[in-house]
Amino acid sequence: MRNADTRRLDRAIEQTTKKLEAVRRGEWWPLNGQERRAMARALAGGAYRAGRGRSTDRAEQRIDTTGTTAETRLTAELSALHAERQRLITEAARAKAARKSSGWW
Repeated sequence: MRNADTRRLDRAIEQTTKKLEAVRRGEWWPLNGQERRAMARALAGGAYRAGRGRSTDRAEQRIDTTGTTAETRLTAELSALHAERQRLITEAARAKAARKSSGWW
Protein backbone atom coordinates (compact mmCIF):
# COMPACT_ATOMS: atom_id res chain seq x y z
CA MET A 1 0.00 0.00 0.00
CA ARG A 2 1.37 3.34 -0.96
CA ASN A 3 0.69 6.39 1.15
CA ALA A 4 -0.67 8.09 -1.96
CA ASP A 5 -3.48 5.53 -2.17
CA THR A 6 -4.63 6.09 1.39
CA ARG A 7 -4.21 9.86 1.06
CA ARG A 8 -6.37 9.84 -2.06
CA LEU A 9 -9.05 7.82 -0.29
CA ASP A 10 -8.82 9.97 2.85
CA ARG A 11 -9.34 13.08 0.73
CA ALA A 12 -12.33 11.50 -1.02
CA ILE A 13 -13.79 10.44 2.34
CA GLU A 14 -13.38 13.96 3.68
CA GLN A 15 -15.05 15.50 0.60
CA THR A 16 -17.94 13.06 0.74
CA THR A 17 -18.42 13.74 4.45
CA LYS A 18 -18.59 17.48 3.73
CA LYS A 19 -21.13 16.84 0.96
CA LEU A 20 -23.25 14.71 3.26
CA GLU A 21 -23.25 17.39 5.96
CA ALA A 22 -24.20 20.01 3.36
CA VAL A 23 -27.12 17.90 2.11
CA ARG A 24 -28.32 17.46 5.68
CA ARG A 25 -28.26 21.26 6.04
CA GLY A 26 -30.39 21.56 2.89
CA GLU A 27 -27.74 22.92 0.54
CA TRP A 28 -27.94 22.17 -3.18
CA TRP A 29 -24.30 22.21 -4.29
CA PRO A 30 -23.59 18.52 -3.54
CA LEU A 31 -26.64 17.31 -5.50
CA ASN A 32 -26.17 15.66 -8.87
CA GLY A 33 -27.99 16.90 -11.97
CA GLN A 34 -31.02 14.65 -11.62
CA GLU A 35 -31.52 15.62 -8.00
CA ARG A 36 -31.15 19.33 -8.79
CA ARG A 37 -33.76 19.10 -11.54
CA ALA A 38 -36.14 17.28 -9.21
CA MET A 39 -35.65 19.95 -6.54
CA ALA A 40 -36.20 22.74 -9.04
CA ARG A 41 -39.37 21.09 -10.39
CA ALA A 42 -40.76 20.61 -6.90
CA LEU A 43 -39.87 24.17 -5.93
CA ALA A 44 -41.47 25.62 -9.06
CA GLY A 45 -44.57 23.47 -8.65
CA GLY A 46 -44.89 24.44 -5.01
CA ALA A 47 -44.48 28.14 -5.83
CA TYR A 48 -47.14 27.87 -8.53
CA ARG A 49 -49.59 26.17 -6.19
CA ALA A 50 -48.84 28.63 -3.38
CA GLY A 51 -49.47 31.49 -5.78
CA ARG A 52 -52.85 29.96 -6.59
CA GLY A 53 -53.66 29.60 -2.91
CA ARG A 54 -53.47 25.81 -2.88
CA SER A 55 -51.66 23.34 -0.66
CA THR A 56 -47.93 22.80 -1.19
CA ASP A 57 -47.79 19.51 0.71
CA ARG A 58 -46.89 17.39 -2.31
CA ALA A 59 -44.08 19.74 -3.38
CA GLU A 60 -42.65 19.78 0.15
CA GLN A 61 -42.79 16.00 0.23
CA ARG A 62 -40.92 15.80 -3.10
CA ILE A 63 -38.24 18.15 -1.80
CA ASP A 64 -37.84 16.03 1.34
CA THR A 65 -37.76 12.82 -0.70
CA THR A 66 -35.11 14.20 -3.03
CA GLY A 67 -32.97 15.30 -0.08
CA THR A 68 -33.31 11.88 1.51
CA THR A 69 -32.33 10.21 -1.76
CA ALA A 70 -29.21 12.37 -2.03
CA GLU A 71 -28.34 11.62 1.59
CA THR A 72 -28.72 7.89 0.97
CA ARG A 73 -26.53 8.09 -2.14
CA LEU A 74 -23.77 9.94 -0.30
CA THR A 75 -23.95 7.59 2.69
CA ALA A 76 -23.52 4.59 0.37
CA GLU A 77 -20.61 6.31 -1.35
CA LEU A 78 -18.99 7.03 2.00
CA SER A 79 -19.41 3.40 3.10
CA ALA A 80 -17.82 2.20 -0.14
CA LEU A 81 -14.86 4.53 0.34
CA HIS A 82 -14.34 3.33 3.92
CA ALA A 83 -14.51 -0.29 2.77
CA GLU A 84 -11.98 0.35 0.00
CA ARG A 85 -9.62 2.06 2.45
CA GLN A 86 -9.90 -0.87 4.85
CA ARG A 87 -9.27 -3.32 2.00
CA LEU A 88 -6.08 -1.49 1.02
CA ILE A 89 -4.82 -1.42 4.60
CA THR A 90 -5.55 -5.13 5.08
CA GLU A 91 -3.89 -6.00 1.79
CA ALA A 92 -0.77 -4.04 2.75
CA ALA A 93 -0.61 -5.71 6.16
CA ARG A 94 -0.84 -9.16 4.56
CA ALA A 95 1.92 -8.29 2.10
CA LYS A 96 4.12 -7.02 4.92
CA ALA A 97 3.50 -10.16 6.98
CA ALA A 98 4.35 -12.33 3.97
CA ARG A 99 7.60 -10.44 3.41
CA LYS A 100 8.57 -10.80 7.08
CA SER A 101 7.74 -14.50 7.26
CA SER A 102 9.75 -15.31 4.16
CA GLY A 103 12.96 -14.01 5.72
CA TRP A 104 16.06 -15.98 6.44
CA TRP A 105 15.08 -16.67 10.02
